[in-house]
Amino acid sequence: MDELNNLFHGFAVAATLPNLGFMLIGIVLGVLIGVLPGLGGANGVAILLPLTFSMNPTSAIIMLSCIYWGALFGGAITSILFNIPGEPWSVATTFDGYPMAQQGRAAQALTAAFTSSFVGAIFAVLLITFLAPLVARFALKFGPAEFFAVQLLTFCSFVGLSKEPPAKTIAAMMLGFALAAVGMDAVTGNLRMTFGFTELLKGFDFLIAVIGLFGIGEILLTMEEGLSFKGRSAKIRLQVVWQTWRELLRHWKLFLRSVLVGCWMGVTPGGATPASFMSYGIARRMSKHPDEFGKGRIEGVVAPETAAHAAGTSALLPMLTLGIPGSPTAAVLLGGLLIWGLQPGPMLFVEQKEFVWGLIASMYIGNVVGLIVVLTTVPWWAAILRIPFSIIGPVIIVICAIGAYTVNNSMFDVYVMLVFGVLGYLFKKLKYPLAPLVLALVLGDMAESSFRQAMLLSQGSLAIFWSNPLVASIAGLAVLMLVWPLFGAAKAALRRRETLADGRVTP
Repeated sequence: MDELNNLFHGFAVAATLPNLGFMLIGIVLGVLIGVLPGLGGANGVAILLPLTFSMNPTSAIIMLSCIYWGALFGGAITSILFNIPGEPWSVATTFDGYPMAQQGRAAQALTAAFTSSFVGAIFAVLLITFLAPLVARFALKFGPAEFFAVQLLTFCSFVGLSKEPPAKTIAAMMLGFALAAVGMDAVTGNLRMTFGFTELLKGFDFLIAVIGLFGIGEILLTMEEGLSFKGRSAKIRLQVVWQTWRELLRHWKLFLRSVLVGCWMGVTPGGATPASFMSYGIARRMSKHPDEFGKGRIEGVVAPETAAHAAGTSALLPMLTLGIPGSPTAAVLLGGLLIWGLQPGPMLFVEQKEFVWGLIASMYIGNVVGLIVVLTTVPWWAAILRIPFSIIGPVIIVICAIGAYTVNNSMFDVYVMLVFGVLGYLFKKLKYPLAPLVLALVLGDMAESSFRQAMLLSQGSLAIFWSNPLVASIAGLAVLMLVWPLFGAAKAALRRRETLADGRVTP
């Protein structure tokens, strides 16, 4: 098979000594980012992205993706030992992980979490390996109308499938579109919303925006909440690892269910956090002992961690094949590819085979390295949490400022970063989702270009979006996703009306 031949070539690219070194550095930095509350995969990748500008694109994306794997692994450490989710998708892990630590089974809980994360990621990488080339070959048939329909489907899916209120999702997305429109119009050459600032001729730099939104915004919120770390130390012995692995073999059905949930939520814009909660809920519902969940069941650790890693990894599939990110971290990685002059999409598999397959091969190696690193270094990461956050917080802010300045060597970018940081803080306080804003900021220009090209081809007729079965089906599905919340609202209203009617009838 061509996929296997390309994969072996990818291993030859990824297994070079420099790339292995970058892989290890990425894993270590990622675990550190996952351990520190207030950061996260998307935040860490955004903050450290400027460090990769002078690197080879293949090495850079390998390092950044390994930061992501490491953050996924690291989030479980704080959840289990300290009852502090290092990542949003680690919240469900605290339900049973922390009780296990309190019962003296911290090593077992951590081993189960790391192993589950590894299994979820590997299955998702297998999905990418064999499915990505097929999707890419299919997408080569796409024109401007098809690409806009896919992008519209992505935006509408965030509205229809997100757990956030649709109004807030749409508001965040509209703001992202407005920010993406700032600068010079690529078609007419007219200036849009620059307000006399020459620095805004190219629009808002994506990297500056995400450093502020994620990095500064999260730190401001974390500092306001005043974190204090209290928890247990842990050391994982080899005997405990073997015993836990033997026990996990009995839960292969749970692994399979969680992988399927995670991969589905990753490919669609559901994300790792909903996947972890959904998988936890299904595991509890199908368990023979549902009442014991929340009291230290190992299945309560396995289910969310497997699903979260499967979702986080499989989110790269639509990003690589269609140029559409399935998660905030994938959106940041998409921005990095554009900065390096690489256009994600079907042509990437034709023009940049070495890059794509080197990245996919690094996913296999990176997850194996990540599993070994976290199993052997847990006590070190636990010790970091005893450093006062009053020291860690300012250090992270300084790193963000340096990263923003190095993009264009401009203090204006630092000020813009701070503005976006305040915006991110307000979004968190008002409980508005950041992912739709980031998605619109990344894809806004691409969607606009695709739409205008389609309009030029059709001489201004919208009929081009149902001119063939492919584009019509994608556009129709997008509209269905957009109005889906209305069905839920109508069903809820009908149920309330029936309840009120029953109340009036009941004596």
